[in-house]
Amino acid sequence: MILDYLPQILFLIVLIAAILFFAKNVSSLKRNISLGREVERNDQKNKRFKKMMRVALGQSKMVTRPIAGILHIIVYLGFVIINIEVLEIIIDGVLGTHRIFGFLGPVYNVLIGTFEILALLVLLSVIIFWLRRNVMNIKRFLANELKGWPKNDANYILYFEVVLMVLFLTMNAADLELQLQGAQHYASEAGIVGSFPVSQYMLPLFDGMSIDTLIIIERTAWWFHIVGILIFLNYLYYSKHLHILLAFPNVYFSNLDAMGKFKNLDAVTKEVKLMMDPNADPFAEPEADGEEDIPEKFGASDVQDLNWFQLLSAYTCTECGRCTAECPANQTGKKLSPRKIMMDTRDRLEEIGSDLNKGKEITSDNQLLDNYITREELWACTTCNACVDACPVGIDPLSIIMDMRQYLVMEQSAAPVELNNAMTNIENNAAPWPYNQQDRLNWAKE
Repeated sequence: MILDYLPQILFLIVLIAAILFFAKNVSSLKRNISLGREVERNDQKNKRFKKMMRVALGQSKMVTRPIAGILHIIVYLGFVIINIEVLEIIIDGVLGTHRIFGFLGPVYNVLIGTFEILALLVLLSVIIFWLRRNVMNIKRFLANELKGWPKNDANYILYFEVVLMVLFLTMNAADLELQLQGAQHYASEAGIVGSFPVSQYMLPLFDGMSIDTLIIIERTAWWFHIVGILIFLNYLYYSKHLHILLAFPNVYFSNLDAMGKFKNLDAVTKEVKLMMDPNADPFAEPEADGEEDIPEKFGASDVQDLNWFQLLSAYTCTECGRCTAECPANQTGKKLSPRKIMMDTRDRLEEIGSDLNKGKEITSDNQLLDNYITREELWACTTCNACVDACPVGIDPLSIIMDMRQYLVMEQSAAPVELNNAMTNIENNAAPWPYNQQDRLNWAKE
């Protein structure tokens, strides 16, 4: 008797195992992101929601590069809409039914037909994406930071998509043939269940096959399709394609301030105001709560010095390279790549997460500054915000660069000579030039 329910039992075991493993990865992800400092991003909820719907859901920033943008929208829609059928597959797998939503009639036919057309479009788009990455030599896909795992990871996802779409169409084609032959469990009194505008052209492949053989093909494609989706779901944590899930919260919590507006340190602002107050007593004792305004550390030398949104963004980065392609420093041959800044931040965060999983404490033996991101990269930035404007999912590499610069200046006094000279002149002459205030207008005499 139990053998009759063996497929359902096996399916439940696979499904539960996949969900538990996914939950474990989500827990690790949440823990790693929570290592960052607090930052307030819960204001202007309506504005944030509208931005999320426009940018994350509407893909408004993707189409600034029309070819890649339209192809991405096709794959994105295919991923979202085709996976609606996963709900039916899961129910069929648990209950042992066949196309349980078939009772929807014409609506169901339209849905399956739409899924098939999208599957074909996704296949074509993915092939074009593979050619763009591996054959066409597009500059932003040839950078050093994309060698090795990042390049392979991008290709693995494309292969995944191809296999899943082919399995989906094969499953439908075999299912259609079984319905046409009146196979038990597949045939329905209401006639053909579903519409198959694409997979119907695969029917000649099944000419002369017995019902038993067709069932093996259909079941094999069905199992590989659903197990492939569950593997893909759990692979996301280890892949740049985690942005499929994180793009929405990342856009929602992104900075709404005008680009170019840098944050002020409360402790420094308070000190400057005190120095400029003619009524302030320079010898007065500091207020009792004054120490609370002074952070333990100025700026950031490691990932736990960054805020949680910056860490969320590191996991959200799609590695598309639009930021680096727009970076003037990178275009002029400087070492800086905003994409690498985000990738290095994620790699360092994953290193810490791995240590925490092993019960190790976080040490300063290895850190984001110097071990991952060099000082040359940080000082190459012009702070133009081109990378921030270019990112299709609201990532801000500049904020990480500025926090790390702040650490170098305020904690290590390690600014470049030119900047140190300018700051010294501002301190002594109230201007970045090496002239005292009395001589500042001498140029006008000539």
